[in-house]
Amino acid sequence: MVNLECQKNHLVLKAGEERLLEHTEKKPFAIAIKREKTYSFNRGTVKESVQEVERRPLVRAEKNGDTVTFSGGGRMLTAKITALEGGAELELAGEKGWSYEFRLPAYEGEAVFGGGEQYRKTNLRGEHVVNFVSEHIKAATIIQKALIARPFYVPKKHSDIGSYAPMPVFVTDRCRLIYFDVASDGISKFGDDSYDFIFDTCPKNLTLLRGSDYEELSRAMASRIENRQYIPEWCHGGMILGVQGGTETVLNKAFGMLDAGAAVSAVWCQDWSGENRTVMGKQVWWNWKVDDKLYPDLKGAIEKLNARGVKFLGYINPYLVKDSDLYNLCRDRGWLITKKSGEVYHIKSTTFDAGMLDLTNPETVRFIKEELIKKNMMDLGITGWMADFGEYLPVDCVLHDGDPAELHNLWPVMWARINREAIEEFGTEENMFFTRSGYLGIQTYAPILWNGDQHTDFTKDYGMPCVMPASFSLGFSGVPMVHCDIGGFFSFGKMHRNDEVFTRWMEMCAFSLLMRSHESIRPWANSQFDEKKVIPHTVRLTNIHRELKPYIMHCEELAKSGIPAIRPDFWNSVSYSSSRDMYSYYLGEDMYVCPVYWRGAKSRTVNLPEGKWVHFWTGKEYEGRAQHKIAAPLGKIPVFYREESRFGQLFREVADKYTF
Repeated sequence: MVNLECQKNHLVLKAGEERLLEHTEKKPFAIAIKREKTYSFNRGTVKESVQEVERRPLVRAEKNGDTVTFSGGGRMLTAKITALEGGAELELAGEKGWSYEFRLPAYEGEAVFGGGEQYRKTNLRGEHVVNFVSEHIKAATIIQKALIARPFYVPKKHSDIGSYAPMPVFVTDRCRLIYFDVASDGISKFGDDSYDFIFDTCPKNLTLLRGSDYEELSRAMASRIENRQYIPEWCHGGMILGVQGGTETVLNKAFGMLDAGAAVSAVWCQDWSGENRTVMGKQVWWNWKVDDKLYPDLKGAIEKLNARGVKFLGYINPYLVKDSDLYNLCRDRGWLITKKSGEVYHIKSTTFDAGMLDLTNPETVRFIKEELIKKNMMDLGITGWMADFGEYLPVDCVLHDGDPAELHNLWPVMWARINREAIEEFGTEENMFFTRSGYLGIQTYAPILWNGDQHTDFTKDYGMPCVMPASFSLGFSGVPMVHCDIGGFFSFGKMHRNDEVFTRWMEMCAFSLLMRSHESIRPWANSQFDEKKVIPHTVRLTNIHRELKPYIMHCEELAKSGIPAIRPDFWNSVSYSSSRDMYSYYLGEDMYVCPVYWRGAKSRTVNLPEGKWVHFWTGKEYEGRAQHKIAAPLGKIPVFYREESRFGQLFREVADKYTF
């Protein structure tokens, strides 16, 4: 039951006995703020300089019907309150040109999750969470790893790490949902006494709910932001091999792995449009049409791959490398964002400049969909692609329509929408793409996200382990389907992956929604799926992934209603205090996966959640709520399934077939 009490400037909104909101004169719910802000952009990372000019606490609260007016210091804000089952929705209206800070009650010992994609921690209590889409990777950290011996590298703190996909959606282990519908820059502070949320503009709505468990709150988010994520059936045919180097190389590698017995669903060739060699390594030539020199007769090659059940995937982003033919065409037609002076606004990726396609211009959007995606990719037979980037929009640029400061967070969603519309207009059900950047609504357009650019190592801030907190936080934020690059992406100096790192990463992804590798930015310096010692693991793990298809599709079906496929160990207990392992996860409801993320490991300590569990490889039964030391030879990740699972026979048959 929801109850709202308001008298003498004291307002309390409760769901049962739970305080969802409380306003007093000393601790007002809202504060109007006048702020001056400047931004500094460097390769997608952003530094802000903020100066607070005025601060007007809205100390008075007056209720009139279903609307409460908060006022003070000559400023005001209204909240039209609609009661919901387990909470309420506040339709907010503030004053243009003012920022707003909102205060919500905090509870002692309460843990907070979500905030979009957060890499370093699952519990955000005590942290400041920035609500501004930005590059995740920082060059300074990469250089440090290149210079500092591995044992002496200190992983970065949560506050040092940006997010490709922040979202103002939070869930607590008291089963509270806090969801601000707002596009502007902001910051959330989870202190001891209160939770404070500051945004550059007034949010449209604030939803406050109290549920019985996380599943109920996940369904509630899905009812507010439509989830249309999907994975085409062909993706379940095995691993998507990250391959580069041209037609001959791709065919040889794909057919070589098939002949070796690997299950291969597709090849992903990000350099289909050409390669761009930089000091960082091998990057893509951002000119979205096939490079006929590197990929002669690509259409014919795709037909050969398709004949053996293998799809061809490509790459695209909303930028064009400076002085390429498509860049010159779009520059001359006024389809690139500009500076106030009228010249093209260039962004820099590593060492080269690029122009940004203006997604607010209908002609630009038509060109992207009709020419770049449908004609240059889909007509060629490209079935899927990485729809990369989306987080670099400068707030001081000039657009065809709209304010870039207000559109910055929405830009990756606009980019995903264009890709989704192109697929739907093309009229096929087997095409897909995956994105790394996002904001509220990304789950409506992107079939599946990936966790962005990890380092090719085991560090907890940027390496393989950060995939787990990132996936958990996205799940709590209403994005239920996500995967990662097998092996990571960034490699520099002595930072590179060996056979062990690649195989451990591949183990983890065999027990996930989607199995896709990346050659990394320096393919020659990093282990790949076809290294001599890795091939047996590739063959075995890709076949396991393929044969788990019925269960993985079951996880996807649950995800349609907002239930995340990847869940933390405390998901069922609904209490963060029960968490024992931040880097293990449920895959769906019946499988528990314990990745190995340190070098030379032969075993792993496993803390099983409540219940009775069966070791996937041996069939041995284990009691939950207990710690066990499990053998973990390379290629044999500790995995368990529920004793009573209706997929038990499937799990037993797959394990029996591929146990060594």
